Order: sequence, then C-alpha cells, then structure tokens
Amino acid sequence: MVMAVEILEPKGSGRIRLSRISKDSVSHVIPFVQEVVEAGTRVRTDVSAAYRSLTELGYVHQPIVMLGSEIPAHQSMAGVHRVAALVQRWILGTHHGSVQLEHLDAYLDEFAFRFNRCTSRSRGLLFYRLLQQAVVTAAVTDS
Repeated sequence: MVMAVEILEPKGSGRIRLSRISKDSVSHVIPFVQEVVEAGTRVRTDVSAAYRSLTELGYVHQPIVMLGSEIPAHQSMAGVHRVAALVQRWILGTHHGSVQLEHLDAYLDEFAFRFNRCTSRSRGLLFYRLLQQAVVTAAVTDS
C-alpha cells in the first residue's frame, strides 16, 4: 500500500490518498505520486530506491533515513504513521479484520473519503461529493 498525506503547517494533516500496489518499485510507486501530488511539491519519503527519480520529475524530494536514525519514524513521518495506524484500527474495528483482497481498494477509498471529510467546513458538499464519486465509480456486479 502507498499513501500520500498532506502536511499542514505549523502542524497537522490535510487530505490523504491511499492505494494498493503490487510491489515497491519505480513502475508502481511513481505513477501513484504523479497522480496524487502536484509537480513542484515537496515530497518527503523514506530512502527507497523507488523514489529516486522524483527530483527529475519536478518534485522537491526530501528522503528521510529512518534505519539507525536517532529520530523515531513516528516523529520523522508522523502523518504517514498516524494514518497507517488509523487505517489498521479502522479495519480491525469496523471490519473485524475480515478484509478480502479483491475489496481492499474499495475499503481504502472509503477510509480516505471519510478521513478527508471529517473536518470539512462545508458539510453540505458531502452529499454532493458522494454522488459525484458514485457516478465516476465502476458498477460492482456479482459476476
């Protein structure tokens, strides 16, 4: 799974994006970043080789070494760790840990939808956005 968490200054998290990928490689990670992060944005990542081309693609890449660092990962990547813990707790609590792999994308989309709207100041737009997502989402069939 990959995730993008908008970091708000001076502190806090903004919107998130989540996606399932089959492996941690350039061919899987970079398309996700290009889809959800605007070029020119500062992107903080771990030091995985999958992120090495971000600078060449127009991002301000800030790799953070976590292995052996004096700063714990939950501090250096606080937003990502917080969202990962919330996703895990949500799956265990709401779905009782029973998540089928073929439905994981839908679960991640639902979590991101709920997370991104939990602090919305425009509560009236929630129903509008829900309808908008329903229209652009492919139909689920029993085949």
